[in-house]
Amino acid sequence: MEKKYSDMTPTELRELIAVLREKARKAEQLGIINEFAVYERKAILASAFLLKPEDFKIGEIYRIQADPGVFFKIDYLKGVYAWGYRLGGNVQIEAIPISMLIDVKEAF
Repeated sequence: MEKKYSDMTPTELRELIAVLREKARKAEQLGIINEFAVYERKAILASAFLLKPEDFKIGEIYRIQADPGVFFKIDYLKGVYAWGYRLGGNVQIEAIPISMLIDVKEAF
């Protein structure tokens, strides 16, 4: 049985992320897009466990990684997920792993 990301050490998480990214790369090369997306998502989520949720501020606006020009405003945090809204887009609340958020100040 696999360990939960929350039970892994930072070293274990980094090793897992490297394995997942390698699997994603191979799946992409083979043209297996669904498998690529699954491994990529798992790597993003595992990366979130290497970050500190308290470094992300409620009410702040962040850029979404790999989604140029799209911004996200955090309403609240729950674990390694930021809950909020994409600006200028969908008005439904959604959760995004904090590893997908880039501080607007650092982005430029």
